[in-house]
Amino acid sequence: MAESVFRKVGLSRTESAELVETVIDEICNAIVRGESVKLSSFATFQVRDKNERIGRNPKTGEEVPISPRRVMTFKASNVLKQRVLKAHLSRKSKLKPSNPAG
Repeated sequence: MAESVFRKVGLSRTESAELVETVIDEICNAIVRGESVKLSSFATFQVRDKNERIGRNPKTGEEVPISPRRVMTFKASNVLKQRVLKAHLSRKSKLKPSNPAG
């Protein structure tokens, strides 16, 4: 990302790396504080509190308590989802063998 900032914005490589690191640190700090972080056209990061519950060990079938915890969720924006789908379809069409005429 820093290299991309360097090429597109014109900051030095060092300044670009520092800028990217600062932005990522701010995002991380907000998430740790329990804040929701929305990056337009990319995604939303949220922290959720999960209650204690009973789980099951899939190997033994034994029931075990799962401690309450905080988890981070990532929800991709519709813009990102469409870009991924478009790239997938583009790759898929390039991989298809063309039908021989005749």
